[in-house]
Amino acid sequence: MVDRFAEDWRSAGLDDATMALLLFAEQLTDDCSSVGAEDVAVVRRRGFDDRAISSCVQVVAYFNYINRIAEGLGVAAEDWIDHDGRERTS
Repeated sequence: MVDRFAEDWRSAGLDDATMALLLFAEQLTDDCSSVGAEDVAVVRRRGFDDRAISSCVQVVAYFNYINRIAEGLGVAAEDWIDHDGRERTS
């Protein structure tokens, strides 16, 4: 399942709740100004409470922040990490 997720998470056979959370995370990353109360409500209706939603937002925000720091400073990716974020095997 991890391989399918890494390849294309939309077709990895994830449950509806997980899909809703990932779509929310994607929207937060790609167009954060478009996220509103209804988007949060969608995730809440899928079973996530405020604590879980807050955790999601904080993780997304952190990764977006740290990636922008690295890109803004021209930090090269670690040589042991492959293009898909996995450890290089060769």
